[in-house]
Amino acid sequence: MIHNRQESIRNIAVIAHADAGKTTITEQFLFLSGQTRQPGNIEQGTTQTDYLPVEKERGISVCSANTSFHWKNTRINLIDTPGHVDFSADVERMLRAPDAVILVISAVEGVQAQTENLWNALRDRHIPVLFFINKIDRIGADTESVIHSITKELYIRPVPLQETRNEGENDATLTTLWSVESMPSLLVEQIVESDEILLNRYLDGNQIAFEELDSQLTKLIHNCTVYPLLFGSAKLGTGIEDLLNFVVRYLPDSGGNPAKPLSALVYGISHDKTMGKIAHIRLFNGNINNRDVVYNTTQGTTEKVTQVRRIFPGRYEETGMAVAGDLAGISGLSSVCVGDILGDSVAEIPTEVKIATPLMFAQVKAVNDKDYPALAVALQELSFEDPALEFEWLREDAELQVKIMGWIQMEVLERILADRFGIEAKLENPTVIYKETPASTGDGFVRYWMPKPCWAIMKFRIEPGERGSGVMYKSVVPVNNVLQKYQNEVEKSINMALVQGIKGWEVTDLRITLIEGEDHVLHSRPGDFNVATPMGIMDGLVNTGTTLLEPMISYKIAAHEDLLGAITSDITRMRGNFDSPEIQQGRFTLTGEMPLSTSFDYPVKLSSRSGGKARISTHFSGYRECTDEQGIIRPFKGISPLDTAKYILKARKAIQ
Repeated sequence: MIHNRQESIRNIAVIAHADAGKTTITEQFLFLSGQTRQPGNIEQGTTQTDYLPVEKERGISVCSANTSFHWKNTRINLIDTPGHVDFSADVERMLRAPDAVILVISAVEGVQAQTENLWNALRDRHIPVLFFINKIDRIGADTESVIHSITKELYIRPVPLQETRNEGENDATLTTLWSVESMPSLLVEQIVESDEILLNRYLDGNQIAFEELDSQLTKLIHNCTVYPLLFGSAKLGTGIEDLLNFVVRYLPDSGGNPAKPLSALVYGISHDKTMGKIAHIRLFNGNINNRDVVYNTTQGTTEKVTQVRRIFPGRYEETGMAVAGDLAGISGLSSVCVGDILGDSVAEIPTEVKIATPLMFAQVKAVNDKDYPALAVALQELSFEDPALEFEWLREDAELQVKIMGWIQMEVLERILADRFGIEAKLENPTVIYKETPASTGDGFVRYWMPKPCWAIMKFRIEPGERGSGVMYKSVVPVNNVLQKYQNEVEKSINMALVQGIKGWEVTDLRITLIEGEDHVLHSRPGDFNVATPMGIMDGLVNTGTTLLEPMISYKIAAHEDLLGAITSDITRMRGNFDSPEIQQGRFTLTGEMPLSTSFDYPVKLSSRSGGKARISTHFSGYRECTDEQGIIRPFKGISPLDTAKYILKARKAIQ
């Protein structure tokens, strides 16, 4: 059944560095639109979008929340995202759903570490962005300085459409700069420059109507040529109505064609006590109704939708259908995962963006041993919702592991396990994730021919690759020596064979070539080559030796010049490097690289050293060689392919 869309829709996300005021803005939107009777308060734990107990207590957002309301005959689907870097993976997933973003910056703190990370992701996504400078009423507010830092640090010149008066005071006010009555020449010139016909008319001295200029401004915002900037105070409600009007007037409609075949993205997963797994989807084309059977392109499976709902913070409203351009929650898709594409068309689906990469893992331990099985199930469920956790259950060692971004995420996960699953657990021993790479060129040999029936004989050439090149594999063995179907199994087994090397870490940046091989007309089976490949690869790694690789982060530190000597000493002590500092007006900016293992708690130390006045932004920059002493060598988890007798028995399921 095809349904035409009856209303205009804006899908927007509100994003920012922590404490810039995203959630307070959302609360004001809900209040002004009549969705709530009064704005929620973060300190009192009464906000709509921070609905988890841990969010109410800590006063921070730890996961994105969807809400929906109407403003001027337009439905606004809004996603309120976490601001802390530890929850960047959540923001990454959500950024594929909206058609535009409000990027909030504090008028006091200005461009902060996570602001830069978010902005880089938005540029990669090529999505319209509206800057909103919040907290103009706060003591120390300096919007002119913030605009300067946006220009300097984000490398764009935003277009202010308002000006402020009485900054830093409760009676701070706003004046509109763009209206029929107010058309500043600088803004007019910026608009007409983008269109040759308009520019020629302007240069000829013709008066161009506001409506025509305004329409052109809208186009420029939609194609990311102009980035508008508004001001306000979410706490006082100043500028919020203007912001809502701007969203409806200038940000793009969600578009989409209900008559086209289904094309939808699963951008999130949540769980309902009654309905179970809820897939949060963005429909780009087509529509979904209760009891529809939908095709999952990513998994190649079909499942039946049991309910279609609109998503609100901590609750759902059954609608029975969702149409192109809308966001919805659907239940019944038990195997669906974040990132899956529903329907046959993938052309409209935005690509993924990266903001941060988890570079540490932690062990998760149940306080009570009897909770161990339930803890494993809970972590599995959480990893469906947040694939970046990459939950691993090492059954042989009775060990549970998750990948993490930092300390706050560890504390929050402990609290979620307690609140949602009733399991008391501890995340312990956060460890930097190292990798290893071949130290030289060498060969690996495997002869898997006993106990019969089996036959897989192979020789691999293993060579170091360029840093960051990953894994490259090829075969030069003729198909009369090893049948193509067996060679296909070898190629499929390569990544599994590299999960752990001789120092216990994933092996990367290498070239593997199958240079010799032999199958047997009677005894060979495809599974023989699955079993043999890790044995041959591991034998080769023993012969080449491996070098540890450690994760490096690039950083940018801005602080008062009095701290330059102390900070450069810190960086040297952490085995980092730095470029020549830029010094301007008593402050310096320093860039360089340093190992994560020595610096993951440095932002806290830097804040303490500077009284909170220094700023550091970091990005994962890749892996670099380190010595065994500088890194960590860990034992092989499970049964190593080097222990061939046990490994073969395990592979053939003769032992557990």
